[in-house]
Amino acid sequence: MHAQCRAVMDIKNKLEDILTREREVINAMAEPGTLQDAQKLQALMKEQALLAPVADAYRKYKKCGEQMEENEILLAEENDPEMREMIEEDIARAEEEQESLYKEIQILLIPKDPNDTRNAIVEIRAGAGGDEAALFASDLYRMYVKYADTKRWKCDMISLNENGIGGFKECTFQISGKDVWSRLKYESGTHRVQRIPETESGGRIHTSTATVAIMPEAEEVDIEIDPKDIRIDVFRASGNGGQCVNTTDSAVRLTHIPTGIVISCQDEKSQLKNRAKALKVLRSKLYDLEQRRLNEERASMRKSQVGTGDRSEKIRTYNFPQGRVTDHRIHLTIHRIEQIMNGDLDEIIDGLASAEQAEKLSSMS
Repeated sequence: MHAQCRAVMDIKNKLEDILTREREVINAMAEPGTLQDAQKLQALMKEQALLAPVADAYRKYKKCGEQMEENEILLAEENDPEMREMIEEDIARAEEEQESLYKEIQILLIPKDPNDTRNAIVEIRAGAGGDEAALFASDLYRMYVKYADTKRWKCDMISLNENGIGGFKECTFQISGKDVWSRLKYESGTHRVQRIPETESGGRIHTSTATVAIMPEAEEVDIEIDPKDIRIDVFRASGNGGQCVNTTDSAVRLTHIPTGIVISCQDEKSQLKNRAKALKVLRSKLYDLEQRRLNEERASMRKSQVGTGDRSEKIRTYNFPQGRVTDHRIHLTIHRIEQIMNGDLDEIIDGLASAEQAEKLSSMS
């Protein structure tokens, strides 16, 4: 009991510090010098936006406490039964609201993923299963594009390697919009499909896999790349039969010598645009490597599967004969496979986000 009281006091002290800091930030934003410094103003505005939800909830929490104290005084002085009943109802409502606000505040105090507001670079590769795996990889690509459409996000293809029958050996694309990473970060891992391929004459169910890597898009300020560490090759872009083949060396291949990472891009007709796209992917891959290194250091103290995005982990199975999708991390099975393949991913992603939130709340207590 004493430990619980200490935890509540610690949270209240932290909330008072947040109120103080919010006032400091608002005052700093109003200073003449700040208004002339766009970078400083932007940083303060970003901090104020992060502080505001917690500060607002805590102010409401305190107001509920003040109302309860006032009503307790009125209740002690009131003799009329009807008035006492009304005051007691007001106290009960304020207690309920305060309890709800306290839960909200606990969630708001969970450390935010600094990448949540970023765009994402998505890389899908066919795994075991030959052509069927490549077809599944293309299905996953369309699933994410349709999901992006429901969120009004923008998808931009960066590189694509097809197998000639509509399947993708691998593809890399960017999804940009509001809070893309916060929703898609749970999708990294091995996705497994169980279905009867169109080419299967015996009607046997095949199991194939594809791997998905979701990387937060890195800015130039996040990762500084030494030009001497990059080898740039240009070549003539090519397409499958029937597609136009460029007559200029517009495709670009970047090799990051220290890590051996190779990025190819031929989606644009301009060599400069392809180079810019390839650099964006390289920057994001290097940033992702650094983030994973930091996550592994933290994981040595506490292992967490939800949200880690371990690409070797089998995270989800799509079983077409049974019409179900199962996410193995949270043991969630949904019998709506057609809707999910058409981009209806919110139920799964909400479940993963809730599981991660519950885990973080548990670690705070």
